[in-house]
Amino acid sequence: MDNKVLSNKEKRRLIREHRRGRNEQFRKKVRESLSSVLPVTLIVLVLSILLVPMDIGTIALFLVGAVFLIVGMGFFQLGSEMAMTPTGEGLGTELSKAKSITLIIIISCIVGFLITIAEPDLQVLGSQAPAIPSSILILTIALGVGLFLALALIRVRFRIKLSTVLIVLYGILFGLTIFVPGEFLPVAFDSGGVTTGPMTVPFIMAMGIGFVSLRSDKHASDDSFGLVAISSIGPILTVLLLGIFYNSTESSYSTVLIPEVVTTQDVVRAFTSEFTGYAKEMLIALLPIIAVFLIFQIITRRFTRRQVVKTIVGFIYTFIGLVLFLVGVNVGFLPVGHALGADIGVTQYRWILVPLGMLIGFFIVKAEPAVHVLNHQVEEVTQGAISSKLVGNSLSIGVAVAVGIAMLRILTGIPIMWILVPGYIIAIALTFFVPKLFVGIAFDSGGVASGPMTSTFLLPFAIGACEGVGGNVMTDAFGVVAMVAMTPLIAVQIMGLIYSIKSKKERIPKASSVRVFEQIDDVIIEYEEVLLGE
Repeated sequence: MDNKVLSNKEKRRLIREHRRGRNEQFRKKVRESLSSVLPVTLIVLVLSILLVPMDIGTIALFLVGAVFLIVGMGFFQLGSEMAMTPTGEGLGTELSKAKSITLIIIISCIVGFLITIAEPDLQVLGSQAPAIPSSILILTIALGVGLFLALALIRVRFRIKLSTVLIVLYGILFGLTIFVPGEFLPVAFDSGGVTTGPMTVPFIMAMGIGFVSLRSDKHASDDSFGLVAISSIGPILTVLLLGIFYNSTESSYSTVLIPEVVTTQDVVRAFTSEFTGYAKEMLIALLPIIAVFLIFQIITRRFTRRQVVKTIVGFIYTFIGLVLFLVGVNVGFLPVGHALGADIGVTQYRWILVPLGMLIGFFIVKAEPAVHVLNHQVEEVTQGAISSKLVGNSLSIGVAVAVGIAMLRILTGIPIMWILVPGYIIAIALTFFVPKLFVGIAFDSGGVASGPMTSTFLLPFAIGACEGVGGNVMTDAFGVVAMVAMTPLIAVQIMGLIYSIKSKKERIPKASSVRVFEQIDDVIIEYEEVLLGE
């Protein structure tokens, strides 16, 4: 490529084009966030008119909170894409070159721990879980992710079959539940769902792609999947262990309160008063991750100056998005979801919680941005044999059923293990009949359905409903995230089974993938491309 000196006019034109591209990316992320938040917002507004009247101040808090969520998720997703994904891919590539297993374990443990602490879904769960102080729960979950991210990379290094590892780990997990107090079980399984959120999933998946990028064997593409699946088991196990040794009577559950507002000034004050606290909290959470990136860059010199600047800007966007997201959730969204569930739970029409929960679950998963990515991924892998619409509808129906069962648990007190054990047995059994590619995608996508909307609205809604009914919050309300996270494990593998049957009957070419390198500006981008051939 010939080098040439750009004129000032050309430089200004390039800067304008770059800004337009970045602005368009932000608008796209905001539109995705809007599609995620809008259905739930409309459902709440309709319910406030027809079934559970709310005062204007409460509705104002909810609507402003929804706006904060939309803008915050837009900033956060754009920042995560700019900062977390390239950092994860670069770190994975460099770790794959390391000859020392000990070095891989130490670095992956530290990175997994730090990235989890900044996960917004985990912050929301920590603030709602009774009987366990938020800081203890968050640190325990982060430790689990760090340890099992290291285990996932070791599996890839030694090329151990993913299904074998999953069977062993889930066997240990369900065996351990025998010794754990019942009130810890739902929170433990919920923790596995919230850790696979918008912060950790892009980073860990990019890390997996980077870790196998230098391999040329036919199983490299299969091994790039599975890191998220194994990492999400870690926090479940560590919280179960916490339940064995921790005295849960030391903390009590405090009811969620809606701020009292009369004027629009009260609404503004309710939100602005929380900014400083959450800004400080998120700055403390993100600084270690930024430090890891800078140390990594100093040691490896992997990124150009332009890429470093872009990544730093991405971290700034991530910080802004996290603060807006958490303020919107905790001031406007979460309290209203809790109050709505509580108000319905005390009425004689409490049975409506089941169909209402199914309706909310159907729309929440359909609107999750990550679900759309998964739908198109399956459609490409199967060359249209399984359409994205079919996958989307299957996930929506599955999650609707999962949330409906969660509401039924609140009304009847059915133990969560009666549902999770058969569900995971089915998911594990399917791994023996489904193509390996679909096994990896399915277990990695377990956190796709349990996105930000699940922890910010469904969980507080379930807690409120449980309080209204008079049930046990720890045993009956928690667990809704776990059931939502379990659905894709079964749904995606069923899609893979259908594809496998169709491919035999109609002779559809088998799916495979290759490494692709593409240069855009001065950046070499590496990714997988699915090919079809005999």
